Amino acid sequence: MHPFDLTILGCSSATPTSSRNPTAQILNQHERYFLIDCGEATQIQLRRFKLKMQRIDHIFISHLHGDHYLGLPGLLGSMHLLGREKELHIYSPPGLEEIIAINHHYSKSHLNYKLVFHAIESQARILEDDKMSVDTIPMNHRIPCYGFLFREKPNLRNIIKEKIEQYSIQVQDIPAIKEGKDIVSAEGKTISNAELTTDPAPPRSYAYCSDTIYNESYIGQIKDADMLYHEATFGSEMIDRAKETYHCTAKEAATIALKANVKRLIIGHYSARYRDLSPLLAEAKEVFANTVLAIEGEKYSV
Repeated sequence: MHPFDLTILGCSSATPTSSRNPTAQILNQHERYFLIDCGEATQIQLRRFKLKMQRIDHIFISHLHGDHYLGLPGLLGSMHLLGREKELHIYSPPGLEEIIAINHHYSKSHLNYKLVFHAIESQARILEDDKMSVDTIPMNHRIPCYGFLFREKPNLRNIIKEKIEQYSIQVQDIPAIKEGKDIVSAEGKTISNAELTTDPAPPRSYAYCSDTIYNESYIGQIKDADMLYHEATFGSEMIDRAKETYHCTAKEAATIALKANVKRLIIGHYSARYRDLSPLLAEAKEVFANTVLAIEGEKYSV
């Protein structure tokens, strides 16, 4: 089966620690890399975990707080210095294109490849191809902020190799069979697709929910996701602080996971005040048992 996995590059909130960096993660779907947020040290983490930055063609920035995008100018520069020529697509709330342009203007620098900016201003499908779609998930934060829902397209059926020889199936007929068509043998007999193929693996989904105060407006959109990442900046003992800063507690993140009936929850975006993350995990697991911590360098597969 083709990979569909997430690697955490950064899991801290606004203030990094000696062991945790600001938010960034890579989703690998069919060996295509999608970068989700780009806090400081993102390019260093890509090197550290041996993830090839030039394989990234799409970058998704949830919002314009520095801990979610300040690693971007450096990453773009390194891609240039390493010889990138193919265009790079960047999706974010309005303003990021201006920020990058100002950076290049005052540093008198340029890129040898094209940047294509896509401004996000509502819930919308922002990317779609033959393998996957990406939709925005509106969050409720102090500034415009979005999560992202990645959904694979349904896979084609798997043809049984032995049947190709048995029925002398021609190469040009295989695509139609994979799409579910029957065939007619040389003797004029109809061979059902069910005999020729096996069911494909079900399409997979990943929901990334960035900074937000607790609210249930997006539960319907992420319902039944295979994997959910949700910010859990504080424990419940800091719920007043969470509300003040428009963030969630671990319990609130788990409540979203439970109500959305997701299969697995990853919590992250931890406040620097927590050296030991086990209380956050325990709090979330009381509500949603299949919860794990976002740990830098760890890979989470669907």
